[in-house]
Amino acid sequence: MGIRGLMSFVEDYSNEFFTDLKLRDTKIIIDGYSLFHRLCFNSNLELRYGGDYDSFANVVQKFFESLFACHICPYVVLDGGCDISDKKLTTLKDRAREKIQAAHSLSVGGGGNVCPLLIREVFIQVLIRLNVCFVQSFSEADRDIMTLANHWNCPVLSSDSDFCIFDLKSGFCPLSSFQWRNLNIVKTTQDYYIPAKCFSLDAFCHYFSNMNKALLPLFAVLCGNDHVNLPIIETFISKARLPLSSKGRRYQRVVGLLNWLSHFDDPTEALDHVLKHLPKKGREDVKELLCCSMEEYQPSQVKLQDFFHCGTYVCPDALNLGLPEWVQVALAKGQLPPFISDALVLHRTFLHTQVENMQRPNAHRIAQPIRQVIYGLLLNASSNPEDISQNTVPSQPLAFNEVERVDKNIKISVVYAKQLLKDHSDLSKLTELPLARRQMLLFEALKVKQVVLESIPPLLQLPIAVTCYWLQSTEAKAKLHHLQALLLGMLMEPLHAIINCPGEEGPRAGGAKTLSEEFQRVKTATRPGARLDLDTAHIFCQWQCCLQMGLYLNQLLSTPLPEPDLTQLYSGSLVHGLCQQLLASTSAESLLNMCPEAKQLYEHLFNATRSYAPAELFLPKTQSNSKKRRQKKKAGSQSKSQVVTTSNTRHWGDRSNRFGLLMVESLEEPVETSELE
Repeated sequence: MGIRGLMSFVEDYSNEFFTDLKLRDTKIIIDGYSLFHRLCFNSNLELRYGGDYDSFANVVQKFFESLFACHICPYVVLDGGCDISDKKLTTLKDRAREKIQAAHSLSVGGGGNVCPLLIREVFIQVLIRLNVCFVQSFSEADRDIMTLANHWNCPVLSSDSDFCIFDLKSGFCPLSSFQWRNLNIVKTTQDYYIPAKCFSLDAFCHYFSNMNKALLPLFAVLCGNDHVNLPIIETFISKARLPLSSKGRRYQRVVGLLNWLSHFDDPTEALDHVLKHLPKKGREDVKELLCCSMEEYQPSQVKLQDFFHCGTYVCPDALNLGLPEWVQVALAKGQLPPFISDALVLHRTFLHTQVENMQRPNAHRIAQPIRQVIYGLLLNASSNPEDISQNTVPSQPLAFNEVERVDKNIKISVVYAKQLLKDHSDLSKLTELPLARRQMLLFEALKVKQVVLESIPPLLQLPIAVTCYWLQSTEAKAKLHHLQALLLGMLMEPLHAIINCPGEEGPRAGGAKTLSEEFQRVKTATRPGARLDLDTAHIFCQWQCCLQMGLYLNQLLSTPLPEPDLTQLYSGSLVHGLCQQLLASTSAESLLNMCPEAKQLYEHLFNATRSYAPAELFLPKTQSNSKKRRQKKKAGSQSKSQVVTTSNTRHWGDRSNRFGLLMVESLEEPVETSELE
């Protein structure tokens, strides 16, 4: 993020450019993207197993509790979708490639930082639970953050070096020196404060011969930021004979440019000198691009203070695009993800790589049919009624571009939207559909019948529906122990509810506590240096992709099903550890005997999913392998039926498991119904 090399430079000159702060009794504007990445990567969390979301949620909660203890009032601003100008496309592609390399490194036992797929959604759920004020900008949030911080005269907390360029009244506090884990006490009042450092733009400019602050945006675009990466700028750098730095090459570009710019009075004069070093042909184009990029450091027209005071969010870009008002509001409140705005505005989405098997097709492929339904719902966002036919759907489905992993590189794939019936073709009226109709759209996209969810607690209905979809897919290679481990992991939240229920101290709470402690033991034992089972990791990555798109579709339909508590739904270390135990000697039944209520819930979850699973999932290993051999010999056969005797289904690997070995008497093929054509 930000300007290459600048943050390391200013931190190396900390005594020159930073002042010490004892932060308390103040508002603070937090760059949400920087914060959740910092907490994810600097909290000793396990990153290989797809996300220990419960552990991450605990870290986020402790962070904000530290702020509350110091009477610091946080306002979190999250990035939205990609900029409509697409100026950062090259940078985004480069980052996508870097994430693939980092994910590959993690998958083979190396190091690397890759955010788990649902980390942003978990972060938002914790903000909501703690009543932390937050907003999601329509696109990149930096200018909105700067404008709000100056309006309220309070500091900004971020890791983005762009905030060294903004002229902030109360300064910029880097997350790297924000000691929220080390609260200190004011001796005279016994109040808590957080030791922090605040970047001084005045000191920075003074160091470089009292240079004009207005020159800094030109410095940013010449040095290389997320918006500008022109080869022709290198021509200028090579011809300008920038002053050398005593620190060597690392700082030569940063220090050389700053020293060079300090000789000019204003950006116009400096820009003219830059252009003189470039070929005459194309100078005007370069000038236009540089001037446009420098505008990114000017105040925003969005007034976030209005959103935080009265819920009003007005973004000129969103208004100019004619997006439905309900969509603009939902995006600002974080009720719709940036994925939706990218698909809606740019018809392009990025599918983020996880720690998966790089030799297999990327895990997002399994959820493509769900995304096609989402794209279909987004097709008609026009504010002009004459643009929409009253009686027909488009004859040619619109194409969407998906930036996805192929092997260890990225590729842009074309995906066509699902054509929907005419009464679903107007995005502006989507929220007006009756609840039953919106539920039907969701169930049909997930290829599940509503009746199977009747015995499932509301907060687990969407995850179970997604699991049914996952099991039906030919992309998934799930085995019985994978399904069991997922369902056992879903018991975490109900167990905590029993344990924390007021006045519950009898055998009921005792059993739940014992099982919860056993889960914690399994989770902890999985972590230290264990070898990653790539096939298992890939299978669970596929499930998370299905869950992610199921969540997004549910949000787009205004949550016809309750949104699950993601902070306790999936813990990668736990689920991988349970897989190992189930393969070794432990049975699901023996784990659950200590808590009858959890055992009963597990049975409901299992029964809801089993009719959507392939029959071979429940066969003993020997029969499953022989069936595969027979299927190879009978190529072309369409039959998927399998007759299994009751005696053969009572044991799997010589272990009794009444919830994992129930026979599937029939498999229902997905049926196209009236809602989706």
